[in-house]
Amino acid sequence: MKEIKPLRHINATITVPGSKSITQRALIAAALAQGQSTLLTPLASEDTAYTSSALQGMGITVDNQGGEWKVMGTGGKITAPAGEIFLGNNGTATRFLTSVAALGHGSFTISGEKRMEERPIAPLMQALAGWGVNITSIKGTGCPPLKIEAAGIEGGLTTLPEGKSSQYLSSLLLVAPYARKKAILTVQGEVPSRPYVTMTLSVMRSFGIEVTASDSLNHFEISQGIYQPRTYQVEGDASSASYFFAAAAITGGTVTVGNVPEISLQGDTALVKMLEKMGCRVSYDKGITVSGPQELRGIEVDMGDCPDVAPTLAVVASRAKGRTVIKNIAHLRIKECDRINAMATELTKLGAAVSEKEDALIIEGINPDKPMHGAAIETYNDHRIAMCFGVAGLVVPGITIANDQCVAKSFPDFWERFGLLY
Repeated sequence: MKEIKPLRHINATITVPGSKSITQRALIAAALAQGQSTLLTPLASEDTAYTSSALQGMGITVDNQGGEWKVMGTGGKITAPAGEIFLGNNGTATRFLTSVAALGHGSFTISGEKRMEERPIAPLMQALAGWGVNITSIKGTGCPPLKIEAAGIEGGLTTLPEGKSSQYLSSLLLVAPYARKKAILTVQGEVPSRPYVTMTLSVMRSFGIEVTASDSLNHFEISQGIYQPRTYQVEGDASSASYFFAAAAITGGTVTVGNVPEISLQGDTALVKMLEKMGCRVSYDKGITVSGPQELRGIEVDMGDCPDVAPTLAVVASRAKGRTVIKNIAHLRIKECDRINAMATELTKLGAAVSEKEDALIIEGINPDKPMHGAAIETYNDHRIAMCFGVAGLVVPGITIANDQCVAKSFPDFWERFGLLY
């Protein structure tokens, strides 16, 4: 249990760890490359440790000590591990490594924590089956644990059914160059979190593979090829930076995050523009600087492309004047927890007026007659819930965070860096 102390004024410059999303994509590309790659300033966290360990079990050498990771790729040759591949509650790795395992030969079992067994993966399974992969959900739920009797990927045409996660699509794209014949991938319905797909294509390009993609990101053609080893720089994590930008916004202070670029691979930098609409001042010089206004104002915003920072914006919205509507976030219900329900529940505990919709949150801003108050925040073992309510504690006295160490999933030293605001 961590108690957050309110703070009157912020003027800080910090850095954040490397991007979790980019690190995990770069790890896969480097592992499938022919030869040694070096990843600079990657994220060392619980999630990336699971990914690294699983890759090592598949025959790839990963030296993930320090700020430069060495990955000895095997050119797409994947070895079946002695035991099951346990990935905790790492949804990204579970989806990515399911496709990586399909490149191998032999039996693979992929499992995780109880929450992972509630997170759907059936659309990915169906698309892989279209490429000739023998894959089953062991409990028949369309969720992990999974059994893969691997014999490589055939390629040709397959269809990804409409799903609630762009990670299915990224998973297929990352392994497609290693199919036995040219891979063609069509996607039914709308692609959520499109910037993450663009990120995947950029990482693939950096490692030497070009993909032909339609403007709608619903049709892809991936020729056969092998990733080329290289030295790859990982950007600072925009999702992690969001908590510091939000801290500036709600306190009326100023925070500079020095290692997230203005032109970024990460869709979560869109939060900065949203904060600007709420009244913040934003500048770009040696990173991104956000300064909070005397009074924030509510906005209506579609966060379908940047769902991971929706909880952060919800906390800021609770301190704004007027109503904020956060739309198109249904896919938050299949994250580490049901984040729509979690945010509505915990903000209500603090005295905020919040309405929960199937795919939206509606937050009524500050009510002078009913000021927000402290409470014990349940984190649902979700790193993002813990971090965004840490921000709330900067202006609402008496907030305590249960299971505060769940931040290790993506930002192990979050509380130490958060302390630099004081």
